[in-house]
Amino acid sequence: MKKNAQETIAFQQHLNLNLHITEAGKGQFYLVAIPPDSRKGSLWAANAYAEIAAVLSQGSLAIVHERIFGSLDAEAAVRAARSAALTAEDISPETPVTYIEGTLSCTDELCGIIIRAVSCSEEGHEVWTIRDGQIPCGRGWRRNNATFLVLQNLQGLEGGPGSVNTPPVQTWHMLERAERILQQQGASYHDVIRTWFYLDDILRWYDEFNKVRNAKYRSFGIMPGPGNEHLLLPASTGIRGSNTRGSAGVLELFAAVGPKISRPAIKQLSNAGQKDAFCYGSAFSRGALVCENDVSLFQLSGTAAIDEKGKSLYPDDIRSQISCTFDKVDELLEQSGGRLSDVCAATVFVKRPEYVSIFREMATAQGLDHFPAVCVVTDICREELLFEIDAEAVIKKVTASQRLKK
Repeated sequence: MKKNAQETIAFQQHLNLNLHITEAGKGQFYLVAIPPDSRKGSLWAANAYAEIAAVLSQGSLAIVHERIFGSLDAEAAVRAARSAALTAEDISPETPVTYIEGTLSCTDELCGIIIRAVSCSEEGHEVWTIRDGQIPCGRGWRRNNATFLVLQNLQGLEGGPGSVNTPPVQTWHMLERAERILQQQGASYHDVIRTWFYLDDILRWYDEFNKVRNAKYRSFGIMPGPGNEHLLLPASTGIRGSNTRGSAGVLELFAAVGPKISRPAIKQLSNAGQKDAFCYGSAFSRGALVCENDVSLFQLSGTAAIDEKGKSLYPDDIRSQISCTFDKVDELLEQSGGRLSDVCAATVFVKRPEYVSIFREMATAQGLDHFPAVCVVTDICREELLFEIDAEAVIKKVTASQRLKK
């Protein structure tokens, strides 16, 4: 007999310590799996996915968002291990998964897995697969009378004679594809809360990417105008990440749809300690807060050591950049009653492999001994930036009686 989603938490004590499980309101969980030795990641993936599949099965949970960071050479082996483990628990492996190049060194195979899952057994819960033609490209689900969408693996690489596939043109097609699929789901880009852009060779064409994104966002009607402080822009990450399709970029997005009366309250956030990114040409908000009935979920944009004027800080000083970034993240989370310890799933991007141990040392010094972060060595959007973090955080609701007791 299967356990309900609430009982899944008790199962955590039997799992490998490198699998972090966080409950995010009734019937919703984040799972972050981090290999102890990334050089043997494809071998570890079989055990990791066996544990993940057991949690999903025992909790009657369905995956709604899944990302894998690993070497492109190991992708086939990791996907095969995933498929075998899920199939063994009678879970379909045909759900979308985004596989992005992410390693700590040239000998590494896998850096980690990040999964968001929701219960299929809770009353009023429903999960379905979104398709673009016959291709699975996302998941939709209903929870607390609200409807959510995640789209994955969207790219703009065109085939056929005469196709133009420069990175800017691919970006244009990628965003148009996202809008088309959203419309098929009764939504639009106005409903997008958060995006992730994984761009191949980002330092070479990031300015061009921003110009195309800005133009499309203006056409969507979500770019703030002159003197307009009302942010419509999604929270976002823009980072270097290659893919086996050979496309210039991959887009993921998270949206809430339906009439306002049934959707959660959503607030796009600014940070007094950092200049709004759209003011210097990059169209995203610093974060987004999604307030459901039983929990608030915080979406942290990719955050680095950038000041209130948009200037990069502490060049060539990794410790100062990490410390500064922690402070910027804390400032944002505190707006919503959260803190760094509320992070349930994070991706840490560093310029050099040796910076990973420095990050972990500094996280431990802040009491974050088991911080659920997948660490990846990659290029950040500015040459001088050495460290960036994006994250999702669970901020539990506080009742009026609980506030009175404080």
